[in-house]
Amino acid sequence: MAESFDWENPWRPNIEAKMAMVWGGAATATLLIGKYMPVPIPMKFSAVAALVCTGMAAYRGIAAWNRYVGSSRLENFGIEFMTIAELAQKTEEAKKKKAVWLGDGFDWTDIEAQKMHSMIGLGIAKTIGKRTDEHRLNGAYWLHGLDKETARFMDVGNLVGHTGIVGTTRVGKTRAMENLIGQAILRGECVIIIDPKGDHELAENAKRICEAMGQPERFVYFHPAHPEKSVSIDPMRNWNRRTELASRVAALIPSETGADPFAAFGWKVLNDIVNGLVATGVSPNLAHLKHYIEGGADNLVLNTLRHHFIDYVADWESRSSGFVKKHKDKVLEAYIDFYKQIVIHEAQSSDLDGLISTFEHNRDHFQKMVASLIPILSMLTSDPLTDLLSPTSEMGGKRQSTDMAKIINNNQVLYLGLDSLADGTVGSAIGSIMLADLTAVAGDRYNYGIDSIRPVNLFIDEAAEVINQPTIQLMNKGGGALFRVTLAMQTFADLPARLGDENKAKQVLGNINNLLVFRVTDGDTQKYITDSLPKFKYKSINLRYGHGADAHLQDEYKSSYQESVIEEEAPIITPEILGELAPLHFFAKVSGGRLIKGKIKILQEKD
Repeated sequence: MAESFDWENPWRPNIEAKMAMVWGGAATATLLIGKYMPVPIPMKFSAVAALVCTGMAAYRGIAAWNRYVGSSRLENFGIEFMTIAELAQKTEEAKKKKAVWLGDGFDWTDIEAQKMHSMIGLGIAKTIGKRTDEHRLNGAYWLHGLDKETARFMDVGNLVGHTGIVGTTRVGKTRAMENLIGQAILRGECVIIIDPKGDHELAENAKRICEAMGQPERFVYFHPAHPEKSVSIDPMRNWNRRTELASRVAALIPSETGADPFAAFGWKVLNDIVNGLVATGVSPNLAHLKHYIEGGADNLVLNTLRHHFIDYVADWESRSSGFVKKHKDKVLEAYIDFYKQIVIHEAQSSDLDGLISTFEHNRDHFQKMVASLIPILSMLTSDPLTDLLSPTSEMGGKRQSTDMAKIINNNQVLYLGLDSLADGTVGSAIGSIMLADLTAVAGDRYNYGIDSIRPVNLFIDEAAEVINQPTIQLMNKGGGALFRVTLAMQTFADLPARLGDENKAKQVLGNINNLLVFRVTDGDTQKYITDSLPKFKYKSINLRYGHGADAHLQDEYKSSYQESVIEEEAPIITPEILGELAPLHFFAKVSGGRLIKGKIKILQEKD
């Protein structure tokens, strides 16, 4: 609970300390006078007077100490560390409260806001002195001294409303995410980490926590730069409808509107190939799609026709032999002709119709229409991504193969490094298609019930590198499937830049119910955050002095002194303050409007 303070001047000098010293001196003097001075004062009276003075000294001393403690907290700066054991202790404490630990700090109310505005009004350097230590100058550490620090928790149920972490580089976003990840692992929940820049510490700490729990098998590692220790993950393995697979890849096609003819044609081609693969009993993957789009779908069409004839056309071999002779042993053309003239009347297949139309499409026009699709598939199937993203049964035991559904069902911890620093385009494509796969799994969980399943915690660092339309769908509807999404970004302007549409960016922000704000230097982001916060009545004292002499009456002199309290509306957190936060310090806006000022500790292996 916030301490009470003299709102008119919370940063005035510690007058109580001087008063305590005076009362203490008076107590001592009274005793000495009664005992040694030749004055007619009974010793009992001196003792009583000294006792009264001592009581007043104690009363003023307590007030002086409280004021000293309050002002000394302004020196509360520096980086703090914690071990996995300490994080586990915090997690257990949070579990008893059915909460999640955000860090140490205090609830931010109008009382702390009043202190902040008063400090700024008086002058920070004037109030707490100039700082020469460079470490102290790296941010407004004094903000964290405006109230007593205790552990701050948030209801764990709020996580389903999704969480945003925003801040410029090197201020603590990833470390905050690391603390939330560690707690989710320690709660025994599934965790999926998408890390575009590949933070080694983030991966190692997640792995160490699993090992500390005695469950090293829970940790799953994927990173294109380290194929030797990466698992294979097939992002095309999970689907409810075949059209989902085409949409998953087509979403990666660069598009101004998302509905241009190139994207639409690319989706149709992908869908036709997927239908053909499924019809022939082959599980579609990215390598298959690239092979048939780049090299032609002749073999696929032929195999699909044969499977269809075997399943639905009686005596098809003898009936089609005349067509084979007519086309001079060109089997594919013969089977297509047989299908169009005979089979279509007996056992028509819309999937087969689409595949044949794709095969018969003008080749030059076809190549132009899929020109933007081929580079995407080439990126996702280049070495070593062929093995990592398109695993086959022929791989045998060379590499562990898994998929998002398995990871979730086995309650595992997946670290998905994208290596975006080395190759941002490929890293972005991998992240986007993995998110689309996760959305399909969320849809499956939503459709078939969640009574006996645990939450899935999805953490996306540098979200602007990978966020896409499926991510928006996951945030919109994933809560019903117990998906908890945490996004970290530098500015809100990154979202429309990535999504190409400001309205889509607003959709993402509208789905974030919890927000952790570290130092933000972008003015638009600062304004967006502070505009969403309530205002409060800031109080200040107005002093007026006056004096003057009457020119008509001799020796007539007048003077005046007036104090008045002024109330004016002020932001509970100013935009400028967000740009001055110290590293690892944050403001949190929790679902329901609660505000928290906190700071985090860095997780390390040992003390």
